Amino acid sequence: TRRAPHRGPSGGVTNTTSQAMADDAPTETPMEVGEGPSLGEADVPKEPLDLNSALQMVLKKSLAHDGLARGLHEVVREIEREGAQLVVLSENCDQGDYKKLIEALCHEKNVNLMTVPDKMQLGEWCGLCKIDAEGNATAVVKCSAAAIRDFGEETEGLAIVQASLKTAE
Repeated sequence: TRRAPHRGPSGGVTNTTSQAMADDAPTETPMEVGEGPSLGEADVPKEPLDLNSALQMVLKKSLAHDGLARGLHEVVREIEREGAQLVVLSENCDQGDYKKLIEALCHEKNVNLMTVPDKMQLGEWCGLCKIDAEGNATAVVKCSAAAIRDFGEETEGLAIVQASLKTAE
């Protein structure tokens, strides 16, 4: 059968089928916003036990709510705009100058800074990877820094991260 787009009564484009389609053939229903699988929800731990899994949960929720800046350029821009609430920096960053710059900017603008041991792990937590059918991360892109400008929603992981930041001060 041939599908032809046309404007529906609400003004949006909908797909219709020609009359050649059988009446008993299954039809597709449009997917509403918010339906279907979300970004990486399967690999977010349900109950964080340690700081790393709590930070992973916070990064995933922030990414889902479009509140995550990834990479040096975006992170520096968020810090300078004073929009960053938390910056996560990898300890094994290739460029020492990157680490010095981000640490100095965080200190100057009074932004909380946390470190993680591996940039590949941070890249996976920030959604810079593909998820295969089994739910494993593949083709992970390294990420040396990430800034959270919006935590998204209140979670147990966020409470653990904020408690850790308070004890570090």
